Amino acid sequence: MKTVSLSARNVTKRYGGVVALSDGNLEVHSGEVVALLGANGSGKSTLSKVITGVIAPNGGQLHLDDRVVSFSSPSDAQKLGIAAVYQELSLIPDMTVAENIWLTHEPRQFGFYLDKREMRARTQDLLALFAGTIQTALPDVVVQDLPPDERQIVEILKALSLQPRLIILDEATASLDSRQVARLFDLIRSWKEGGMAIVFVSHRMEEIFQVADRATVLRNGASVGDRAISETSEGELVGLMIEGASAPQTARGVTLAADAPVRLEVEHLHTAVLRDVSFTLHDGELLGLGGLQGQGQSELLLALFGAIPFTGHVTLSGQRVHFRYPHQAMKHQVAFVPGDRASEGVLLSRSILENLHLPSWQKYGLPLKMNRARQDAGRVAGDLSIVMESVEAPVSSLSGGNAQKVVIGKWLLRDPHLLLLNDPTKGVDVGAKAEFYDLLERLREAGTAIIFYSSDDDELLNLCNRVLVLHDGQVGAELSGAMLDRTNLVAASMGTTQASNGQ
Repeated sequence: MKTVSLSARNVTKRYGGVVALSDGNLEVHSGEVVALLGANGSGKSTLSKVITGVIAPNGGQLHLDDRVVSFSSPSDAQKLGIAAVYQELSLIPDMTVAENIWLTHEPRQFGFYLDKREMRARTQDLLALFAGTIQTALPDVVVQDLPPDERQIVEILKALSLQPRLIILDEATASLDSRQVARLFDLIRSWKEGGMAIVFVSHRMEEIFQVADRATVLRNGASVGDRAISETSEGELVGLMIEGASAPQTARGVTLAADAPVRLEVEHLHTAVLRDVSFTLHDGELLGLGGLQGQGQSELLLALFGAIPFTGHVTLSGQRVHFRYPHQAMKHQVAFVPGDRASEGVLLSRSILENLHLPSWQKYGLPLKMNRARQDAGRVAGDLSIVMESVEAPVSSLSGGNAQKVVIGKWLLRDPHLLLLNDPTKGVDVGAKAEFYDLLERLREAGTAIIFYSSDDDELLNLCNRVLVLHDGQVGAELSGAMLDRTNLVAASMGTTQASNGQ
């Protein structure tokens, strides 16, 4: 593989009055993994997109192999060996895995005819890189039929099919389970040995220390530090990210009142994925859902929100219910916050105001009482510390963490009694996570019952009163008190009996 050296120097980018990058700097060379760190809104994604030709900078320079370059499109960057895997997937849902991977550079016979056999064979070779960690991703499977983790793998393979010299992995592990992450890290090490340059963006600090050689930290649009991983610590890097503050500390949730009313009772719930799930949830309780990804956690939340069919009995606030549509659940003060904000949570091209009121416009009457709507939107935006130009700005102008706050904010306007959270902090920085944790505590103190699925074990261990660990669609273990520790959580996730018997 031809060597590569890339340097972004003093890069700036403005969107109207919003400065996304004021002084972005990054260097990465062949055979090196550089972690790009920073809080949401720090400029990580903007700098990555400048490097890959997605957006044009207002100032600064890119040096590739010691010469100044500029890209007017991603294809310009790809021609010089630069590819990226972004946090928001770029796949076309109704096309197959093979069609997505090879889109715009399909294998052809005689330079003209599409060679479907060759395309399928090359796709099989790429999929073999994740052999043993995927179940349904085959060349001819339509992408919309894949689970989220396998879509993420297809996105990685799509970038890899370009045979890049430099690859940017922007939260590429966020949707993957532990086996898939381990396999990706093995691949990263082999790419590094082969001379590839890798920029690795992750909010999981343990991942940074596993695979990176150096870390470059951005804060408020400017580069504020570059550290060799072997010569730094988590505390130092977090301090750089959040202006010298210590890493946010989480604490196991407050003790649940002994007389807290039962808000939800689920008995023998079944779906296409779930098998005989039963549990109770009290007001003011934060119940975690753990286990490897794809074991039924999302399906449980969707069933309770009326988004997928189920059998079994659900009692909410003392009343037997069976929601077949989300609007029925909403009428009973049930709210659902998805993790995939781009496709499920917000309308990116619409304003923050419109998004915050998506489920609630009817309460403002006809004609709409816009002044009241703006006041309510401003109040919730203030409560959540959403960094924005105004409530009239499009959600697409927000950082990932602030966009996720909009997803949460639209449900807070409805004063939910039961809050269903589907991996809500995925791809969110440590500062925004700390604010989110504070919000959860306030909601619990107000009596809101919360079910919280997280792919981050630390969140489950530090925040939840109890954790139901799902395995193969069943509750493999219920952990609480002294039993709620990492050893038992991992053991139950793997389907062992250690967690349930206390050994």
